[in-house]
Amino acid sequence: MKGDAAALVVAAGAGRRFGGDIPKVFVPLAGAPILAWSLRVYGAHPGISQVCVVVSQPYVQRAECLCARELQIPWQVIEGGPQRRDSVRRGLLALSGEAPELVSIHDGARPLLSPETITDGLRVARLCGAAVAAYPSRDTVKRVCRAPVVSETLDRSCIYLAQTPQTFRFELILAAHRRAEEEGWEVTDDAMLLERLGHEVRVSEGHPGNLKITVPDDLAWAEWRLTPKHPCTPRVGFGFDVHRLVEGRALRIGGITVPHDRGLLGHSDADVALHAVCDALLGAAALGDIGQHFPDTDPSYLNADSRELTRQVAALVRASGWTVGNVDVTVIAEQPRLASYIPAMRDATALVLGCTPAAVSYKATTTEGLGAVGAHEAIAAQAVACLWPQQPGTQTDQEA
Repeated sequence: MKGDAAALVVAAGAGRRFGGDIPKVFVPLAGAPILAWSLRVYGAHPGISQVCVVVSQPYVQRAECLCARELQIPWQVIEGGPQRRDSVRRGLLALSGEAPELVSIHDGARPLLSPETITDGLRVARLCGAAVAAYPSRDTVKRVCRAPVVSETLDRSCIYLAQTPQTFRFELILAAHRRAEEEGWEVTDDAMLLERLGHEVRVSEGHPGNLKITVPDDLAWAEWRLTPKHPCTPRVGFGFDVHRLVEGRALRIGGITVPHDRGLLGHSDADVALHAVCDALLGAAALGDIGQHFPDTDPSYLNADSRELTRQVAALVRASGWTVGNVDVTVIAEQPRLASYIPAMRDATALVLGCTPAAVSYKATTTEGLGAVGAHEAIAAQAVACLWPQQPGTQTDQEA
């Protein structure tokens, strides 16, 4: 149950200013290759349905191994071209077989990408067709045509610093790249193509922290940003959910189907236990709630399998720098009796969270006949999740 946009991650540059024996996107950063960080965020984003990564020919296999480890949505790796414009065009052509509505184009050397930046780019591109992540200049800007002499001081209020992702209606940016190839246009980013064609390009939410790794000092700063400042401090979140029992629905609790004469009513499969787990995880990571990420007004989530929603939440939590420590769930139901199903619930929940069953606890209780649950009208669940900051790993670049 993913969105209608593709991510195109461009990582075919040589990174000459950075130096080193391998492309900078494969250099380790806080325990993972630089490229892995943006892949994790795209893979966990509910609006992204597929990822295409463009790398130089000698590193295609390495990128494929990285994608296989980091992504649980469809992906492909293709060989880039001599210039960035060529690499983007090849990526767009690779995606054109099952063309998405939107494409989010991102530099693989920007590892500090946030889910909010992706979301705002998609929002703006749906409105006008073209969005570039950017933020206002904080410094006074001087034009220097013949260094070191200042030619003029520009109006800072009109200056925005462009970043990626740059997000477009797919057919629009593909046509622009084809035109650029035919006419030999030289541009420094994708938005310039549409500007040259006279198409409106709007600014979406950018952030100074969305740094592009260009020189070794940038890597050190990104390492500091991604390394937990309090490595022994956990975060705790609480989740609660309740759904009405109705006839004609399967009863899904804890990722399994429990035999019963009625099931829970909801936009998705209404798994109260996994919904409570999702809210507990999101709350611990300060990432909002399940309704924000999977709104019940979105038809794509109709009858959605809550295991897939929970898997996406767990990926989003990991992309934000957290590891699941443990989850404790209490299901509140008068009927059916759930004790015999708890081992299967633990196994199913642990599988989607990517942890061991020993880290997942389930309990069942009743309300002693009180309230809607006691009247056999509803089932509720509450969950507590503990997250720990991810520790920088020891994985080598060769292993990546």
